[in-house]
Amino acid sequence: MNANQDILASALEKAGLKAFLPSADEVSRSEGRREFGALLSRANTMTLMSALTTLTQPGRVPRWLCVHLMDVLTLLPQRPDGVRASLEFVFSVHPSSAVRTSEATTPQKQGANITMEALKLASNLLAAPPATVSPEQWFPGVAPQLLALLDGKDGPDLAKAASYVIGFGVLGRKQFGAPGTGGWKAFAEPMLAKINPASSSREPPSEPHVFGTGPGEVVDLRKDTVLVNADELHTALRRLSSLLGSHPNPGLTKRLLAPLMLPLWTLASWPQANHEFYDRYRNPAKTLLQIYLKLSGSPEKFQTLLSNLLNDGSTDAYVTRWIYDKVGESSIQVKRMQGTSATDLGLNLGLIESKSDTFVELLRTVGTDSDISVLFLNLLRSSLSSTRAVQEIRIVPEDDQPKDPTAQLIEAQVLQKMMEKLSDRLVSSWKQMLELVGQILAESETSGDVNDATSVALSLLNLVATAPGFQKSNVRADLLESVEGSLERISVSQDADASQTARNLYLLLKYRDAIDGPSGRTTALTDRQIEDRKTHDLAMSYITQADSPPPVRAEGLNLLLGLIRAGSPILDIQATLVLLSSLLNEDDDYINSTVVRLFTQLATKHPRSTTKEILEHYVDANELEPTDTRLRFGEALLQVIQRLGETFSGNTAKEVGEALLAIAGRRGYRPKTKAKQERAERLGHMKRKAAQDVWQGEVPDLGELDDEQTEEEKARNEIIAQIVSGWESKRGTEDVRVRASALSIFSVSIETNIAGLGPALVEPAVDLCINVLTIESAQETGILRRAAIVLILEFVRALANARENGRRIGYGLSDSSREDIARTLEYVAQTDNDGLVRQHAHDVVESLHNWQLSNLVPSAAEVRDDRGPGALTRLAGLDIGGASKPDLPSLEPRVRPRIEEID
Repeated sequence: MNANQDILASALEKAGLKAFLPSADEVSRSEGRREFGALLSRANTMTLMSALTTLTQPGRVPRWLCVHLMDVLTLLPQRPDGVRASLEFVFSVHPSSAVRTSEATTPQKQGANITMEALKLASNLLAAPPATVSPEQWFPGVAPQLLALLDGKDGPDLAKAASYVIGFGVLGRKQFGAPGTGGWKAFAEPMLAKINPASSSREPPSEPHVFGTGPGEVVDLRKDTVLVNADELHTALRRLSSLLGSHPNPGLTKRLLAPLMLPLWTLASWPQANHEFYDRYRNPAKTLLQIYLKLSGSPEKFQTLLSNLLNDGSTDAYVTRWIYDKVGESSIQVKRMQGTSATDLGLNLGLIESKSDTFVELLRTVGTDSDISVLFLNLLRSSLSSTRAVQEIRIVPEDDQPKDPTAQLIEAQVLQKMMEKLSDRLVSSWKQMLELVGQILAESETSGDVNDATSVALSLLNLVATAPGFQKSNVRADLLESVEGSLERISVSQDADASQTARNLYLLLKYRDAIDGPSGRTTALTDRQIEDRKTHDLAMSYITQADSPPPVRAEGLNLLLGLIRAGSPILDIQATLVLLSSLLNEDDDYINSTVVRLFTQLATKHPRSTTKEILEHYVDANELEPTDTRLRFGEALLQVIQRLGETFSGNTAKEVGEALLAIAGRRGYRPKTKAKQERAERLGHMKRKAAQDVWQGEVPDLGELDDEQTEEEKARNEIIAQIVSGWESKRGTEDVRVRASALSIFSVSIETNIAGLGPALVEPAVDLCINVLTIESAQETGILRRAAIVLILEFVRALANARENGRRIGYGLSDSSREDIARTLEYVAQTDNDGLVRQHAHDVVESLHNWQLSNLVPSAAEVRDDRGPGALTRLAGLDIGGASKPDLPSLEPRVRPRIEEID
């Protein structure tokens, strides 16, 4: 705490005692409350938050005052700058953030060290309303601040933090983020209603007021009502893109974008405009629409887009009726439609052409082969049915009225473009395509002439017959007979082109299997294998595409996780492991957590391959990985070991244990790292010399100009800087953080299955920890000594648990070894410079004493089984031997004992 915070804390304590003292009179408390309120209103939010945090620590102030101070502290996010101050305060003081104390009151726009742990704490602080405040009152106070941070004006780090609080903390919780709740109204609706006014829960605007000003004259005062102006629409698109593009949350993404599919299509397919219009409206809308269709795309959704290809607003009579209206060259706004008139789109061939191109390009980009194939078949059926001649007069029901000519024109245009640009993706299921071909050819045979439908059917049949997975033997006999018969009749028709094509296709079908030969035939895939292959290809495209946003990549990982859990044979295990390793190299905590989950699932069925892949990157023999990446692989290895449980044994445990001991030891040598450090040292020396030449002497320490730091804080920061710098590798040695990680993972291995490791690994590990505790006593190796002493503690616990459960692990702890360990730890508990190490040492010594005492009596397993010489059978004055164990009382008459008086 700096001087200003110390003064403020003292003033708050003094004013609070006067304002809330229970024994004071009302006049004095009223005056104290005015002083307390004035002090709060003048104080800076960040400084006030730090001072109140100090005052609310246990034992700092009386309990009755602490309650009032806590109420003030919990309401600070409601201040105009309270949200940002809360985020920066948590990021600066959280133990996982390596931010100096002096930076606690400085804005963190760029380079803020925001860890996942700190982000979760900040999310709980801002997203969970206090017990005294309802969500309907809390969220309107923090929502505008968090939404403003999404704009990115305060830096990308705070924008990502705000998107996490909104996406996971508020909208990700059912009690706050469901439609109609306080969180949904405060965070989701302000963005959604600007893009689609019909999604607002507020009452729609009243109908225009129309009145007459004179005979025959009517004036509409609200003819040009603007519901959303151009800047508001642009802000909503930008904030929604920032929220969904910062973190992988597929579920929330689908919930937010589902009501915006058609409005986003309207903006994404807007006719040609200038670059500013593209950047402000069309590109963001296109990206959001692609994300939504990748996550929840289906032939039905693409059909909906096609049916509303020319849509430019909402014409639903039951909701607010609105349209998009372009203003100038680079802006667009939302206007309300008047009365019951609908938008007259007219037959604009240029607009249809432009939107058809955009639709087919969207289908090519985000549509799966199955989506494209199903949509193509539906459009083809619809087109053929509409062109079919009517031979008789029929009464047609109202629901079966012919389609609008504009809709037919649009479908024909899109169908033609799909055949031109997506011809290689039209046949996803050749069985469905062949059935459609059979129907068309049969109808053509009934009509007796060769028409355009017949030509299309022959083209489709050529695609089917040349498809890679097509085999004549897998076709239904009746369908194949029908198609071949139709081809024979068409081959003798008067149309030269059609007859020649039909003759060629007939020969191709007849000798299709013979062309491939037995060696070229492949075993027919089952329906599940086909679906698994499609799912795998889709997952790979989502994961590996360079421009995939986080929600799409997360969805790809979820698809891959489903295949792993199902044990799909379509998976190439080694390729999958390499892919996961490449993803773990990226600095994305949200993707990394999912990747670690996939590693643990793979380890269930492929433990040797999975651990080998992880160890290769964790050991990093070629010195290619940075420290943070190696630590992430260490976390993956830890969770894999926990997942394996009792199966963590044999060669797998041996390889893992040897690698961990090699990393944790003091003999690790990394020559490439040493050469890199020497180059950095020479470069730093050259820079210092150049700076000394400029200053003509010693370079002053500009950090000393910070007058807000006390001497205690300066000393503390120097110690922290020394410790952090000491973690890094020196002269080619292993990084202290990686060594501590290796010991921690070995501790978990002992806890998971000590018998699987064996004495050849456990005994050297305990010896290594003893050496670390006695030799490496510097401040910067404190985390290493903590990990070492925890390993010894886990070793003692594992021995005790094995004895209590009656498990034989093949080795133990002799009295001499126990005494040596206890003697060393007693010395560490008194002399180590790390308080946590001293506490752990004291705990281990106590555990060793308890272990010694427990060996004097039989274990619980021995008592249950009544085995071993150590079984407790007799206490002084009480015989509880097996021959005299108490039994149920006998019903036979027994001689009562006789009591005699003895002189």
